[in-house]
Amino acid sequence: MSLPKTLAEDVARNLVMVARLIDEDPEQAYAYSRIALRLASRVAAVREAAGFAAYATQKYSEALAEFRAAKRMTGSVELWPVMADCERGLGRPERAMAMAGEPEVQKLDKVGQVEMRLVAAGARRDMGQIDAAIVTLQSPELASNAVHPWTPRLRYAYADALLAAGREDEAREWFGKALEADKDGATDASDRLAELDGVEFVDALGDDEDEDRDENDVADDRGEATDKDGTSEA
Repeated sequence: MSLPKTLAEDVARNLVMVARLIDEDPEQAYAYSRIALRLASRVAAVREAAGFAAYATQKYSEALAEFRAAKRMTGSVELWPVMADCERGLGRPERAMAMAGEPEVQKLDKVGQVEMRLVAAGARRDMGQIDAAIVTLQSPELASNAVHPWTPRLRYAYADALLAAGREDEAREWFGKALEADKDGATDASDRLAELDGVEFVDALGDDEDEDRDENDVADDRGEATDKDGTSEA
C-alpha cells in the first residue's frame, strides 16, 4: 500500500525510532510504534513493528494480534516462531507446541526453523517436560561445528536445559561451547560458567569505597576523642 509522501515520511521516522530504541528503551519504542500505527495501520511493516514493540514490552496479546495482522497482509510465515512465543507469554505453551507441528514450520527458512525449535523447547520447559525440551533441542544445527547467528542461543538453551535436568557437567560443556560462538555477547554464558565454577566477582571500586568509609570512621572517632580529652588517642 502506498502512502502520500508527507505521511510516508512521518511513518518512516517513527519506524526508525522503534528500531533504534527497541533494545535500550522498549517502552519508548512502543510509544513510537503506536504513533506509526495510528498513521498507517494498513501497512504490513507498521503492524510488524508494532508487534515487536509490544512483544518487547511483554504485551503478548497485543503483539500476537499485530503479528497476525501482518501475516494476513503479506501471506508470509516468517513471524510464525514469534507468534508461538507470544502464546507462551500468554501462558499457553500447549498452543505453542501445536504451532510447532503446523505446516507453516516447513515453509520457514533455516533461521526460522531454529527459532521454532527454541520456542518449542521453551514450551516443553513451561510444561515441566525438561527431558523433552532437551530432546527437542538436539538437532543437526546443535551438533554442527559451524557457527551461525543462531548458534550461541541454541547452545545456550541446550546448556540451560541440561542444567535444569541436573546434568551439570554436560551443562558446563555446552555453556562453554555457547561462549565460544558468542562473539557479540548475545548471551550471559560467561556468567553462567563462572557461577558453575563457583567464581564470585568482586566490585573493586565498591571495596575501595568501603575502605575509604572505614578510614573516615576511624578518623572521626579519633577527632571525637581529641575534642573530649584535649589529646589524641593515637
